[in-house]
Amino acid sequence: MDISRRDFLYLAAALGVSAATPNFLEASAIDKLSMQNLMYDGFKPKGNVTLLHMCDWHAHLKPLYWREPSTLVSAKSLVGLPGFLSGNAFMKYYGLKKGSVDSYFDTYIDFSALASKFGKMGGAAHIKTVVDTIRKERGEDKVVFLDSGDTWQGTAIGLKTKGEAIVKAQNMLGVDMMVGHWEFTYGKEQVLKLTGDKDNKGMLNAEFISQNISDEEWNELIYKPYSIRNINGVKIGFLGQSFPYTKTANPVNVDGWSYGLRLEDMQKYVNELRSKCDLVVLLSHDGFNVDQEVAKRVKGIDIILSGHTHDPAPQPMKVGNTLIIISGSHGKYISRLDLDVKNGKLVDYSYKLIPIASNIIPADKKMEELVKNEYAPFESELLTPIGKTKTLLYKRDTFYSTFDRVIGDACMNKFGSDIVFTPGFRWGTTVLPNSDITADDVYDMTAITYPNVYTFEMGGEQFHKLLEDIADNVFNPDPIYQQGGDMSRLTGVTYDIRIGAKSGERISNLRVGGKPIDMKKTYLMSAWGGNVQKAGKNLRESMITPVYDVTIDYIKKQKTVSAPEISNVRVLDIK
Repeated sequence: MDISRRDFLYLAAALGVSAATPNFLEASAIDKLSMQNLMYDGFKPKGNVTLLHMCDWHAHLKPLYWREPSTLVSAKSLVGLPGFLSGNAFMKYYGLKKGSVDSYFDTYIDFSALASKFGKMGGAAHIKTVVDTIRKERGEDKVVFLDSGDTWQGTAIGLKTKGEAIVKAQNMLGVDMMVGHWEFTYGKEQVLKLTGDKDNKGMLNAEFISQNISDEEWNELIYKPYSIRNINGVKIGFLGQSFPYTKTANPVNVDGWSYGLRLEDMQKYVNELRSKCDLVVLLSHDGFNVDQEVAKRVKGIDIILSGHTHDPAPQPMKVGNTLIIISGSHGKYISRLDLDVKNGKLVDYSYKLIPIASNIIPADKKMEELVKNEYAPFESELLTPIGKTKTLLYKRDTFYSTFDRVIGDACMNKFGSDIVFTPGFRWGTTVLPNSDITADDVYDMTAITYPNVYTFEMGGEQFHKLLEDIADNVFNPDPIYQQGGDMSRLTGVTYDIRIGAKSGERISNLRVGGKPIDMKKTYLMSAWGGNVQKAGKNLRESMITPVYDVTIDYIKKQKTVSAPEISNVRVLDIK
């Protein structure tokens, strides 16, 4: 059915939210956009089932700015494919208009200017308004809300409450099922407290399902592999797939459980569900590129709801008979997939990637109160300005980002290191030029359960090999062997890279402190976010300090920071 302006206003009133006033719209200069435009332009509700999907929220209860990457470099075989599109290439592929709200949400182009026009993105209270509106429109019995994970981690409020504040928000949103990745870094005890297991209920109201997590000692599944739901007369089997490379990507606090892709087991469960259900849906945290391979190798999956790689995809991707969607990151989007299922088959669908523009979509009052209460104990610590930035501070890019450069400068300043090694996490935040920086912003870039910066010695030859190994992971031509993440960020270092070169031969012109690297020399390195220190020697134990403390102290002392937007990495394959 089509939804009229009158019907929309009725729904908004019934949900206890207020429509944006003319003064609000004028002040925001939003070109007469409305929540109705965001939710229904180019979309016509249809069918008998609605799937709502989110992924990679990374604990952002409050609205934020999030800039999409300016470069997404990939192996040659993946160039031009969804998941490896950015900027103008993304705009052209999906037919976006320059200066539109979609171009602002989906690309880096004119980001600062469009940010002043459209404002912040996401936020639990604004997501709830959208979700409740759809449920009201469609009927509660026709809607399922699914979460592909990376939900509890990535902010101070997530870290300080060990994910519990985020679970409260999920419960209020009415999430029905989820899988995980960064969730596991809170440790087994806390994770099980929140998720429960296959036999016990946890704090989370949603079902936590995963066919690929088992106990290392007994080889028994920790969670139910799937859940079968009867939705408006349609029987749907939801199969769970948590991040298969958790122990490699996050080597801390995940001992005792085994993770893996486990395609043979997945095929077994898909076959089982096909015999019982009308549709089979994979709720996944494999990553968009890996899930495209899964669709080729595992037969019988109707829909994959993907996560992990943070890609916004305004249109579904079809691989064989499998429909794949992915819903961006940081709470910027909610995906709506309407399904028309007849005689046990999917005959048609309608899809909308809904941008959560928090200056346009009103906040749900109850969720707003929950977020306020969760922040209250930490408000003074987190929200008081600690300094300013002259330049745009952002996270995502294949090789380099300005906020990571500030973190690297902070570590180099404190520890006197030759090289600073920062992980290529895809989560973070964006701070606009000439804006205040808060401790909350810093935590948005560093909020992990293993935050310490380690300072140690590493030989030039070993460092070069380390970079080659990381590049082989990030740019492997087979997506199955890509474990996610961008290249690690380096401060004090420049280098050239040829993506299409053989493994171990990609890195050249490697320089430390402006001088060619000496393979026989020992360098002082500071690193955080992993286990790089275990590969070094002569660890400076007295220097070990949480990275957020190092960065906050540095910004306070500098008062104003800036970072060049020119990358320290030259890609030889790109002309």
